[in-house]
Amino acid sequence: MTELILALDVLTRDEAVEIAEKTAPYLDAIKIGYPLVLGSGLSIARELSHFGLPLIADFKVADIPNTSRLIAEHVFEAGFSGIITQGFTGSDSVTASVEAAHDAGGECYVVTEMSHPGALEFLGGENGVKLAKLAVDCKADGIIAPATRPETVKKLRGVIGNLKILSPGVGAQGGSAEEIAPLIDGMIVGRSIYTSDDPQAAAAKYAFVRKL
Repeated sequence: MTELILALDVLTRDEAVEIAEKTAPYLDAIKIGYPLVLGSGLSIARELSHFGLPLIADFKVADIPNTSRLIAEHVFEAGFSGIITQGFTGSDSVTASVEAAHDAGGECYVVTEMSHPGALEFLGGENGVKLAKLAVDCKADGIIAPATRPETVKKLRGVIGNLKILSPGVGAQGGSAEEIAPLIDGMIVGRSIYTSDDPQAAAAKYAFVRKL
């Protein structure tokens, strides 16, 4: 069964906790990025941990190895269970994030291709394949691949084998939950849930789709 991951890109602590409380019964994990952390601090992880769900830090780490390691260490000390890193920085930087994650008992995912149209200017095609191979070589736990391009996901699955694929872009960006769910391990949904008039009902809808 494909996991449902909420991309909780709201701006305030109160809103994040309120939405998490409503949607948690239907989720398998929560992904938190810069919008929420910059507004609420890394301590938001401790508050959201009360819902008993894995928390993924979507920081798309892209720096030299030492800085990448330091960022990852802060993330896991704060209570996150996973981190997302860019792959274009090279194997040494990715390995630093992976090792920090594994030392903390967590997971590291490598971006191979983002879900928005502009990603194809640099991250698409063979570059995405190279990044997927890098994720395998660096012993990452999985990759980030776009729900908006199912054919790309199929191609990358052939590269990474049994590593996990988490896919953003479902809903607001046009990705089809029904089409992508059978191809991946984690379906990432953000605005279609947290901006809904009824986030609980929206989460329930996606939770149903992932089981099909």
